Amino acid sequence: MKISVIILNYNVRYFLELCVLSVQKALENIDAEIIVVDNNSPDDSCAMMKSRFPEVTLIENKTNAGFPKGNNIGVAQAKGDYVCILNPDTVVAEDTFEKILAFAESKTDLGIVGCKLIDGTGNFLPECKRGVPTPFVAFTKVTGLYKVFPKSQRFGKYYAEHLEENQTGKVDVLVGAFMVMQRALYNQLHGFDEAFFMYGEDIDLSYRSLLSGKNNYYFSETMVIHYKGESTVKDKKYLNSFQKAMELFYQKHFQVSVIFDLFMKTGAHLFSIAKKNQKSILTRKVYQYFLFSEDQNLRIKVENLLGKKW
Repeated sequence: MKISVIILNYNVRYFLELCVLSVQKALENIDAEIIVVDNNSPDDSCAMMKSRFPEVTLIENKTNAGFPKGNNIGVAQAKGDYVCILNPDTVVAEDTFEKILAFAESKTDLGIVGCKLIDGTGNFLPECKRGVPTPFVAFTKVTGLYKVFPKSQRFGKYYAEHLEENQTGKVDVLVGAFMVMQRALYNQLHGFDEAFFMYGEDIDLSYRSLLSGKNNYYFSETMVIHYKGESTVKDKKYLNSFQKAMELFYQKHFQVSVIFDLFMKTGAHLFSIAKKNQKSILTRKVYQYFLFSEDQNLRIKVENLLGKKW
């Protein structure tokens, strides 16, 4: 089997349905499997999967095990030479896996490969290619220095701006919404570190891939839609979780002194505030909606949410 696609779901039933449909289409000519791991969703995600996709492997966790553990559970059941970690709020292109696998097999030093991500309005998501967020790199992000000197090797590291949006090349960090790597390497690295819960684990895995002597790549010749943040409430609990994740990453990989520790805590706090202030696509003014679905209950829910003039 060539590839196993692992989709970790929590409470995004309709995104999940769309995601699985797109993945099935993209895998039509590939020996592959889809594994959906559900982290005890309170909605009807599991019922939908059993009804709509009985051929897909469904793992129902009894608790919300978190992003790292949920994905590790899925990969433990995988049979493919490669694994793809994929968010449920994504839609892959029909050529995504064929192109990614061809690229991966052309490399002898492959760590992790990601691709171009766009949001639901078609805007490029710069976080799909990043540098290691050392305290200084995080500082350039939260202060906006990366915008002032976008082509500077020193100040443009956070979003790996040595590469253009449409330029394939080596990067340090890839986003957990879409990651492809050899299953053997995933197991060699012991997968995601379960000390993390929801944030920072993709940075950590990317960095450990580099430390193992591999190279990570941003591949620009296919794209995936990522409706990011639709199930994330960016409240005080979110800020605390993100800050703790960044602190854990720094403590794990960098020698900590008193000054470093102070700088790290300040940087993590500012960085978490910056994340909170990022605009969701739902905050943008939308003038017209189109709904394509055979589900009449969904139509009623949309009408109740948006009104009948949509």
